[in-house]
Amino acid sequence: MQLPQALIHALSSIEAFDAEAFVAAHKSQEPRVSIRLNPQKPATLDPLVPVGKVPWAKQGRYFDQRPQFTLHPLWHAGAYYVQEPSSMFLEQVLRQHLPLQSPLTVLDLCAAPGGKSTHIQSLLSEDSVLVSNEVIKTRVPVLMENLTKWGARNVLVTNNDAADFGKLPQLFDAVVVDAPCSGSGLFRKDANAINEWSEAAVEMCSQRQQRILADV
Repeated sequence: MQLPQALIHALSSIEAFDAEAFVAAHKSQEPRVSIRLNPQKPATLDPLVPVGKVPWAKQGRYFDQRPQFTLHPLWHAGAYYVQEPSSMFLEQVLRQHLPLQSPLTVLDLCAAPGGKSTHIQSLLSEDSVLVSNEVIKTRVPVLMENLTKWGARNVLVTNNDAADFGKLPQLFDAVVVDAPCSGSGLFRKDANAINEWSEAAVEMCSQRQQRILADV
């Protein structure tokens, strides 16, 4: 794996950044595979056997190797969602800052393909409402499919720009913004992500992120 030298150079300006350790971490091993169980659809995962729990997510589970999830009926039934463990840390943010047992209205602004939306929905009360939004129209179908499989009844799917929600002041108790990024976090599991990375793409993502945050 050959990491972009421009990325290494940019990170080197950060205090305590260890370039050798950074490169070694990307070459050392495959990233751990994890899933998040659907508490609304408890099921035995057989023949899948988790090897541990994700400490910061109650329903998170680790695997030593990547199973063929698409061949497992329970994946198609929405009994679990395949998700990076780092993405599951959202649970701690919500638990520490929201009264999750109370009726809440929450906006997931950049929702596709639906990992964070299914996670948020699992944490909210039945009287709460989740608005799951995706601005890119072509990505809306997969978002709807994943939410449908998850079995979420208190979720609305929308296809709006961030600025559109300015017409709804004081409506949301919380807004989750997982803004589009350059994809460097995918280097270890998708070699194509390295080829697609560029400083120009980073700059474009940065400008897009600033606009989204300013609008919301």
